[in-house]
Amino acid sequence: MTTVGQHREPPPPEAAPPAGSGDRRRPWWRALDPYVAALAGAVALAALLPATGRAAHWAEAACELAVGLLFFLYGARLSTRETVAGLRHLRLHGLVLSCTFVVFPVLGLTLTAVAPVAGTGPLRSGVLFLCLVPSTVQSSVALTGAARGNVPAAICAGTYSGLAGLLLTPLLAAWLLGADAALSADGLLRICAQLLAPFVAGQLLRPWIGDLLGRRRRALAPVDRGSILLVVYTAFSGAVEQDVWATVAPVALLGLLAVLLFLLAAALAVAGLGARALGLDRASGIAAVLCGSQKSLAAGLPMATVLFGPQAGLLVLPLMMYHQLQLVAGALLAGRWSRAADGEPTAAGQANEGGLVVKSSMTKAY
Repeated sequence: MTTVGQHREPPPPEAAPPAGSGDRRRPWWRALDPYVAALAGAVALAALLPATGRAAHWAEAACELAVGLLFFLYGARLSTRETVAGLRHLRLHGLVLSCTFVVFPVLGLTLTAVAPVAGTGPLRSGVLFLCLVPSTVQSSVALTGAARGNVPAAICAGTYSGLAGLLLTPLLAAWLLGADAALSADGLLRICAQLLAPFVAGQLLRPWIGDLLGRRRRALAPVDRGSILLVVYTAFSGAVEQDVWATVAPVALLGLLAVLLFLLAAALAVAGLGARALGLDRASGIAAVLCGSQKSLAAGLPMATVLFGPQAGLLVLPLMMYHQLQLVAGALLAGRWSRAADGEPTAAGQANEGGLVVKSSMTKAY
């Protein structure tokens, strides 16, 4: 017990970790999104109890409604003011868009040309489609925050990539996948009707419902993830009904895993080198690496159902596998960068300063 006026020693550093740094003794796997297991469960349910016949028709109708609601909520939650304010990070956004829609397609074409396991059949189309999907917002923002990176820039980068993907993903799919992607005037209208129109409607109604949705974000989380789970179940039910799994050998799945690991490593390396070459500060560099190397499951699955129809089941497998790999790699990197930032200025402080000077002692972090 101390008396009044008695000097009290400050607590040791480990008793008061820096704000936002989190518990560094927390296992890396605790940072992973728990609904990865739910995705696996949806695949298992489709394998055991697929929706067939009339049930498949109702599942597809429910899937279309759920996807429309999902993109409506995206539009209603997106702050137009924050999005416009984020335009000042032009180098970061240019890097993320280049990685997402230029580097990834080039890597995909190269890998499918030299890797026999992903060179033919639906797995090849699935790897190429994975490379055309826009970047994600949710996981890249969460991981950027855990890594003490530039969170506002990550939000804007993921948002711009998603908006660009509404147009670029189907166009690139029609160009690179040819007959596999049933893109026509009717296909473009379906994408506009199912994805773009609900998003625009959400943006228009945001002044009236945006605050309400922001306060109910946790309550609405099951709607977001439930929509994705329904898309996964419906797509894989179609694959089971067509017996496409009989054409995939276990060695092909192992080869696909190796291809995806190489793709992820190459994307991380290119984004990191690009961040250094452009002179981004540490916080913005972290955001660029995480946003530029990730792919959106939430946007990719609905697009696949529109572009590929009943054949989407096996084609989305590479995207689902890559999604899990990027979460594991991102969690590991976020923990490393957070530990490396001890004693350095916080990401929020660097973001507010607005400087883009690269410190030699910090470039190693990304």
